[in-house]
Amino acid sequence: MSNIKLKITGMTCEHCVRAVAKALEGVPGVDKVNVTLEPGEAVVHGKADTAALITAVEEEGYKAERG
Repeated sequence: MSNIKLKITGMTCEHCVRAVAKALEGVPGVDKVNVTLEPGEAVVHGKADTAALITAVEEEGYKAERG
């Protein structure tokens, strides 16, 4: 199992945090997700593909990059 850290931009509230977490949890290979509003990041535990994680976040309307 590995940890993938993503920098997330565009989140402004706890609803945003939950939306990003739910999107990431839907990606195959994700075991656990920790999303924080400040400093705007997500730590994904598991063996998910980084590109798939970024795509899932962007489909929710936020920006993501490997951090």
